[in-house]
Amino acid sequence: MPKTQETVLEVDLNALQHNYDYLKSRITKGAKLLVVVKAYAYGSDAQEIAGYLQNLDVAYFAVAYTNEGVALRDAGITKPILVLHPQPFNYKTIMARCLEPSLYNFNSFNQFIEAAALENQQDYPIHIKFNTGLNRLGFNEDDIKAVVDKLKATSSVKVKSIFSHLAASEDLNEKDFTLDQIHLFQSISESFIKIIGYKPMLHLCNTSGILNYPEAHLDMVRSGIGIYGFGNSELENKHFTPIATLKSVISQIHSIEKGETVGYNRAYKSDSFIKTATIPIGHADGIGRQYGNGKGYVTIHGKPAYIVGNVCMDMIMVNVTDIDCKEGDTVIIFGQHPNATQFAERVNSISYEIITAISQRVKRLIIK
Repeated sequence: MPKTQETVLEVDLNALQHNYDYLKSRITKGAKLLVVVKAYAYGSDAQEIAGYLQNLDVAYFAVAYTNEGVALRDAGITKPILVLHPQPFNYKTIMARCLEPSLYNFNSFNQFIEAAALENQQDYPIHIKFNTGLNRLGFNEDDIKAVVDKLKATSSVKVKSIFSHLAASEDLNEKDFTLDQIHLFQSISESFIKIIGYKPMLHLCNTSGILNYPEAHLDMVRSGIGIYGFGNSELENKHFTPIATLKSVISQIHSIEKGETVGYNRAYKSDSFIKTATIPIGHADGIGRQYGNGKGYVTIHGKPAYIVGNVCMDMIMVNVTDIDCKEGDTVIIFGQHPNATQFAERVNSISYEIITAISQRVKRLIIK
């Protein structure tokens, strides 16, 4: 790799392939794989990730919002794309770009059927989401008959899948709750299929569901965080490789005498001589202020350099007193060691938050 000269997020497609292969090895034979590429593919590069995976045995992609699906279509992605949280305002665009909506209540459901009829659609693919305990989005079990009655009264749409979302599949202390969700979804599925008279695809498992509940793989599974290199447990993390490494460079080194202060609000006051290095990354790039004042650290030549004072919008200052380094040297914020989980744990956060927070102004460098 060329020498790091600016803040950059390296996205390693070799690691992506490794994670894909591992997940495929854990999926029950016959179950399809849906890859979630919302939020810029969890902060990496949705077009590059989806473009790479499209050539593999990925059945579906999923995004959160319509504009994310449109961006994938504009990038040449032809695989089916499930929009997990469409809004009625976007229904016409969804149909124009061959996206497939998740419909989760009667408002979204009825409005999409009306929009599909106005566009003279025939059997347009939709996905019906049921709530089994996450209590975020989804029809209830009691809604099945009313949903099916509405479906039988129209030819504009056809159900491609019914699905739900596990709330705590990574936490084995919540196994009973997860099993209750699985059993409820099985009951919902059986009732739905019996009344409607055909069998849509069934999917329930997220990454941790794939790893911990093989009996619930059904027709398709969905992976988000796993494909990007995290298994949600120390045991499983050993099998994954994070695809993203956030790097930067030392812009300047300062000698700070006893009694001097560093950064905004003079948040750090030195009680002895130290050296600090200024790094061009800050809270506008996704490194929040909560990492300041010694909570977060970067790695320089394999050694931790803790953040001194407050995180600035575009810069952080770190303590390099005991590190032999110079201006222009490479800085690792997170990657393999520490990975994003370890970095985020310093402020009681999670990998999802830090990787999706990396600003779009940070250059993405794709390693093929």
